[in-house]
Amino acid sequence: MKIFTKQEIKAIEEATIRDGVSAIDLIERAGAAVARIIMQRYDKDRQFVFFAGPGKNGADALCAARILWENGFDVDVTLFNILGNRLCNECAEMKKRLLAANFPQKRLAEVIKTFKMPTLTPRHVVIDGLFGRGQNRPLEGGFCTLAETINESNAPVVAIDIPSGMSIDWNPQAVARHIIHASLTIAIQFPHLAFFLPSFSDLCGQWITVDIGLSRQAISKIPARYYLVEKSDVARTLRPRQQFTSKKDYGSAIIYAGCYGMMGAAVMAARGALRAGVGKLTVSSPLCGYNILQSTVPEALYQYVKNDGIINEIKPLHHYDAIAIGPGIGTNDATIAALESFLASYSSPIVLDADALNCIALKPAMLQTIPRESILTPHAGEFDRLFGPQPNSEARLAKAIEMANYYDVFIILKGHYTAVIRHDGKIYFNSSGTPAMATGGSGDVLTGILSALIAQGYHPEIASLAGVFIHGLAGEIAERTEGSYGVTATDIANATGKAIKEIMNK
Repeated sequence: MKIFTKQEIKAIEEATIRDGVSAIDLIERAGAAVARIIMQRYDKDRQFVFFAGPGKNGADALCAARILWENGFDVDVTLFNILGNRLCNECAEMKKRLLAANFPQKRLAEVIKTFKMPTLTPRHVVIDGLFGRGQNRPLEGGFCTLAETINESNAPVVAIDIPSGMSIDWNPQAVARHIIHASLTIAIQFPHLAFFLPSFSDLCGQWITVDIGLSRQAISKIPARYYLVEKSDVARTLRPRQQFTSKKDYGSAIIYAGCYGMMGAAVMAARGALRAGVGKLTVSSPLCGYNILQSTVPEALYQYVKNDGIINEIKPLHHYDAIAIGPGIGTNDATIAALESFLASYSSPIVLDADALNCIALKPAMLQTIPRESILTPHAGEFDRLFGPQPNSEARLAKAIEMANYYDVFIILKGHYTAVIRHDGKIYFNSSGTPAMATGGSGDVLTGILSALIAQGYHPEIASLAGVFIHGLAGEIAERTEGSYGVTATDIANATGKAIKEIMNK
């Protein structure tokens, strides 16, 4: 699914209007969708307090308020028209239609100069239709006070399109207390970039989208920089297996993983790769890992390095279709030197995870030798060690765009909505996953899955997008059995094959 910017959505709306759908019709569709969801979620014994601005977001709110009123809900509306007679055409028309529906004039407070804040309690439901995506700067003055009062009221808040005070694109100057904190955000037609940024996603609460019939042709034609990866997207990329094949047809991979006390990471990565369908897997680790790997992952070949406790050499004995380095290898000086030597001599894309990234952070010159189109899989802490501390998630994502472009790599920035950042600046947010996956070894399983997909001939970009989704769905499947507290990395690895089956069956 495409995630459009403010200007791109405006262009799609204009194309829809050129196709014969009026601006008022679009407001009616949006307002009806918002009202329908509110009526599904809340009973009539609640009091509904609408805050509407002078623009199209306010028009949506007034339309929804009218429909709730017509269906017997207890509604009060505050319409901010602080400049006087400056309502947009759509908002003015929705005000007219609201009053024409016998809505009491005394329950419509139109604010031109002064404003008395209504008393809000947890019994009320606040509907935020102040500014929506029309806002391009932080809230100011009395609107900051209004946002803080709403936030402190403990009343549930439904935001129309996006919480007021938040931009649908980037929010470099936003202050959380000056943004209305929504319990539910009803996005009109599309999700927005802000939903996927940890710094702001909590302020959106749960978000859902409603389809108001914008031009499908315009949506398909307008390119986007941001995307949400869904199951159907991954289903189109995975190839079914043919009848007359053997393990040679599904590639060979080697994973350099583990050190003394960290062999579990090697086991998790190996299990992830095997469950993701690699034809032949080799794990290279210190001698201390021999018995562990041979007894826990007997399907994998073992290549030892000449050291009892650490990886001190990274020298593939023959050609592999995929190479991954990092899970549990530690940051010993000899390991850093081995990684440095390997990167200086290898040119095909590889997967770098966990301690491989920490090793590079200790010797940043290695960044210049990472093969182009390699996959880097940092979580926030590893990213900041690698590319410098970032003040928030938005700054980190912007830095990831810069670094992916500069080093010509794919960066998988792991988190709730794991982001795959391409070297051309496009970002793909993953829609699968669960908090149950916040467990040791989960990232190692992802490394194994990525290795397996590359070994099977998938381009690193496709491997990144599909691998992250498969990994997240495997976590969801594991949670169905083990619960949100009980999922382990082994459960995620074991569910990987089931995740692929579920995707391909779609």
